[in-house]
Amino acid sequence: MLLFFIAITANAQQSSKPITLKELLSRVDQQAPTLLTDSAAILIRQAQAAETRSNWLPNLRLNYQADIGSGNNTTGPYFGFGIIPSSSGGIHNTNVTTALSDNLGIAALDWEVYNFGKYGAENRVANSDVKVEQNQFAQSKYQLQAFTISDYLQLLRLQDYLDIQSRNIQRNEEIRRSIESLAKSGTRAGVDTSIAEAELSKARLNYIELNNQLKQVQLQLSAVTGMPYQSIVPDTTVEATLIGQPSAYLFPADTSNHPLINFYRSVYQNSLEREKLVKKLYNPKVSLEAAAWGRGSSVDAAGQYNSLSTGYGFQRSNYLVGVGISYNLFDLRRKQLKLRTQKASTDYAERKLQEQQQLLSVSANQADVEMQTALDRLKEIPNQLRAANAGYRQKLSLYRNGLTDIIELDAALNILYRAETDYMQAKYEYSNALFQKAITENQVNSVLNLLK
Repeated sequence: MLLFFIAITANAQQSSKPITLKELLSRVDQQAPTLLTDSAAILIRQAQAAETRSNWLPNLRLNYQADIGSGNNTTGPYFGFGIIPSSSGGIHNTNVTTALSDNLGIAALDWEVYNFGKYGAENRVANSDVKVEQNQFAQSKYQLQAFTISDYLQLLRLQDYLDIQSRNIQRNEEIRRSIESLAKSGTRAGVDTSIAEAELSKARLNYIELNNQLKQVQLQLSAVTGMPYQSIVPDTTVEATLIGQPSAYLFPADTSNHPLINFYRSVYQNSLEREKLVKKLYNPKVSLEAAAWGRGSSVDAAGQYNSLSTGYGFQRSNYLVGVGISYNLFDLRRKQLKLRTQKASTDYAERKLQEQQQLLSVSANQADVEMQTALDRLKEIPNQLRAANAGYRQKLSLYRNGLTDIIELDAALNILYRAETDYMQAKYEYSNALFQKAITENQVNSVLNLLK
């Protein structure tokens, strides 16, 4: 039943059409939840930039009021705590509390027409914020691409492990059949059958564990692609295709335009733009001021209190137009303090950019070393595999002829198993080193173009 289950699992995996790495990356670009979230963040920054561009619009306020009350004033100026600074004067020598009516309508325009570059600096900062968000999205996309490639290569590795384990099961079954035949004829002791059965069971358990690991990786890829995990079956020709092209790793590095560097460069540029904004933020402001207003009152020019209804409707109208300039002298100190803080942020962003450039350079050198090691390993590993395979076949023949024991046969089988897994690991490490080099040097597309 266990063998039947393994066969069913293997057939189910083989029945699914393999998905290429390009197709998988395309699904990630379209369906990954993190990318959908990051793309929405770009829209927020773009909306904020559009909002900033409207800062130049003037203020035009319309006000109207109709009132009833007394006009028992006394002479003396005061601050109106509102939009109408006023001087009030009394019109009677005695205290008069007779009610009167009046109304007032005002249209006031306040337009900061020139502020020595503040509007332009605000727009550049807003556009820089959009650029930072876009580069952060590109970086997230690139990192997710690297994650997907890594998991895809893990799928290939585990699939190779399963194939090796399947062959190992077949060899153990072959050994067990030979032992059973020899035991029945009295040539071999029955204990050899127990040893062979234990080795066969161990091989089956390893297969089950490897199959579980493969499904876990499939589930991880399913989370970022939206595909059913059972349908994520790797194209097993990838490794052979890359190994078959010796010049696959000979591509020019492009670290200066690496998404990671572009992100930190945009953060640094954004900080520089904010420095410029601070310098413009406390400049003088030139404003255009204009107002028109009308007013009516139930008290006439002779001081007579007429009917309250006569106080509604405008009896006098005025207008006022002027240009003003304002500057707060204490803004000089505020500017110095804020600029000092922003310069510290700029210095940090620049150091962070330099740090990432250095780390990327080190990673590129490490990738070159790993690439060369993987190439050397691939050249040597076939010798081990041929020798191990020949040794196992010889030991199996000797065992069947009664010239060696089960212990030596199992040792030969384990050597062959290790040689096959070493060869599989060498193929995986070559492909992994190649893609790590491509990811570090911003040349993933160059490698993908070599595949179908």
